[in-house]
Amino acid sequence: MVGLFAINAAGVIWGDASWTPKLALDLEGGTEIVLAPQLEDGQTASQEQLDQAVSIIRQRVDASGVAEPEINTEGGNVVVRIPGELDDETRQRIQSSAKLELRPVLLASGVTSDAAISTEAPEEELSSTPTVQPTDGSDPNWVTPALQQQFDTFDCSTLADADANVAPAAEPLVTCDATGSIKYLLGPVEVSGENIVDATNGMVQTSTGGNTGQWSVNIVFDETGTKAFTQVSTRLFGLKDQAPRDQFAFVLDGAVLSAPSMNAVISDGRPQITGNFDQASSKALADQLKFGALPISFTVESSNTISPTLGSSQLQAGLIAGIIGLILVVIYTIFQYRALASVTIASLIIAGIITYLMLTILSWREGYRLSLAGIAGVIVAIGFTADSFIVYFERVRDELRDGRPLVGAVEAGWKRALRTVLASKGVNLLAAVVLFILAVGSVKGFAYTLGLTTIIDVVIVILFTHPMLQLLAQTRFFSSGHSWSGLDPNALGAVYRGRAEFRKPTAVPAKKAAGSAKEAQKRQTIAERKAAAVGAGTDEGKES
Repeated sequence: MVGLFAINAAGVIWGDASWTPKLALDLEGGTEIVLAPQLEDGQTASQEQLDQAVSIIRQRVDASGVAEPEINTEGGNVVVRIPGELDDETRQRIQSSAKLELRPVLLASGVTSDAAISTEAPEEELSSTPTVQPTDGSDPNWVTPALQQQFDTFDCSTLADADANVAPAAEPLVTCDATGSIKYLLGPVEVSGENIVDATNGMVQTSTGGNTGQWSVNIVFDETGTKAFTQVSTRLFGLKDQAPRDQFAFVLDGAVLSAPSMNAVISDGRPQITGNFDQASSKALADQLKFGALPISFTVESSNTISPTLGSSQLQAGLIAGIIGLILVVIYTIFQYRALASVTIASLIIAGIITYLMLTILSWREGYRLSLAGIAGVIVAIGFTADSFIVYFERVRDELRDGRPLVGAVEAGWKRALRTVLASKGVNLLAAVVLFILAVGSVKGFAYTLGLTTIIDVVIVILFTHPMLQLLAQTRFFSSGHSWSGLDPNALGAVYRGRAEFRKPTAVPAKKAAGSAKEAQKRQTIAERKAAAVGAGTDEGKES
């Protein structure tokens, strides 16, 4: 608890953290972005294309945290609703929504990228400024006089208005990089971004497994992309002395993301892009390549601030429901376990504090947003947490019924209870993980908080509840089996009392004694009755 508090305090003092969790769209409101399909004249987007776009944009947004966005189609557009104010990174993920294309570089002017495509770290990276060279007979001659003139007169400052990102895939494209410092004439699309299965960033490894300290972007193509890229890399590697014709451009949103040179023939469908990357820039490029393959291009039609879909009254109702559930659990444990309920109450309080601190830290570091569904997950977890205590206490009571002293009953009961608790929590955690993977929106937030509180529950039972019961077992109040302790061996129908000593019977009226014996008989299990019969030498005992 002290560690979590210190982390949150450090975030508040030196970062942008807060002492309260960030709220989701249903409780706080946020930003709505409407993306309109951008197609050639006379074409319309199909529902299948829109649904695929929604799926990819959701992956982009979810990559920035568990924010529970709402992403769907409305009136032929894709509508994205994100809680709170959008940071630049998330806005870029959403707005960079054009179809990803991989095109060969025919012409380039300005200072070109020093990135390179290879199967391993290159010995030298391209750093010289290339001259503009037309193609020859080694590859298709796309540089016509008209294209040369268009390339010469193209102004990179007008890129946003040039509709470059909707050029037909079978035709060349004149465009620039995102900074506007390099102008490109690109050939037709040779590999589609849809053929990229995965893209990750990482450190370049040497042939001996060492670390070069250089960041790279690692791409994995599907079968179709592997075949196409093998042909491309074979051709471009043969032009390695004729820069920039040995470069291959990744085009997203009408701009060139990267145009690395080809340093090897790559036939396994796993190229590696190296260059002047750091961790942040390599991850940004990997995310754009992985999540950029939309089936169609989009433009941002509008971006507006929206109000909460539920509001403070629903938040208050959810909190009240949680408080009511907590009070009911406390009343039940006091009725059932008397003074032992103090351990349950203390454990629940500590679990609540740790859960709250974890949610605030996750809001700060992972972009987590607490929704009403998330609050429901926390409320459900109250019952799951109480289950752990009940299992443990009942195991201890069983040991007391078998005649163990309290200290021994606590240890023996813990060994039996721990297996049950871990099995139960394992099932709960598995259910939460599966639900989190398969669900979207608010259901994902429910699964997230359910899984988090399940883990916290196990930590609390092991590091607080059991040690606390060990300490209480050594106190006179509990070890003497006080009637209000909740661990009275006599009330539980045990043979022994206190520290493994037989309790001396006292004179009681015959009627009361018969009633007490009958009550004790009711509390005994079958195994206990048989054990008692064996001790008394009865026929039932002989049979057993």
